Amino acid sequence: MGWILLGTVAVLVLLVVGIYNSLVRLKVQSESAWADVDVQLKRRHDLIPNLIETVKGYASHEKQTLEDVITARNRAMSATTPSSKAEAEGILAQSLKSLFALAEAYPQLRAVESFTQLQGSLNQIEEAIQNARRYYNAVVRDLNTKIQEFPSNFIANFFSFKTREFFEIAEAAERAVPKVSFEQVSR
Repeated sequence: MGWILLGTVAVLVLLVVGIYNSLVRLKVQSESAWADVDVQLKRRHDLIPNLIETVKGYASHEKQTLEDVITARNRAMSATTPSSKAEAEGILAQSLKSLFALAEAYPQLRAVESFTQLQGSLNQIEEAIQNARRYYNAVVRDLNTKIQEFPSNFIANFFSFKTREFFEIAEAAERAVPKVSFEQVSR
C-alpha cells in the first residue's frame, strides 16, 4: 500500500514539474519572440529618418506628409505594450504608405538610387517584421492555451503565470487607403 502511494505521489510530482517546465519554456520563448519583434521594429524606426531626408530634398513642400511620418515613428518608438505597439505600428505603416504614394508623384525621386535602396531595405524589414510577429503570436497562442488547459491551469495559477497579449495590427489600419493630396507644383 505504501509503495502505491509513493508511486502516485512521484507521478504527480513529475507531472507538476513537467507542466511547470513547459510553462517556463513557453514564457521564455514568448519573451525571446517579443525581443525579435522589437529588434525588427527598431530597424524600421532607424531607417525612417534616412528615408525622410531623401524625400525631403525632392518634396520639401509636402511638409505635412513628412511630419506625419515623423510623428507616427515617435509614437511607435514610445509604445511599450504589444497592443499599444500594434496600434502605433499600424499608424506608422499607413504614414509610410502615404510617403511612398507621395514619391510616386516625383519621378526624379524614384530615380534616386539611395531612395530605391531605402525602399528596398524597408520592404525587407517589413517582411522580417511580419515573420517575427507571426512567430511571436504563435508562441503566445501556445503559452495562453497551456495556461488555460486542464490540469496545467492549476499549476499556472499557483505559480502566477499570466497570459500575454497578441501583437495584432488592427485590420482597419492595414486595409485603409492612405490619404494623400498632391499640390500642383511647377517643375
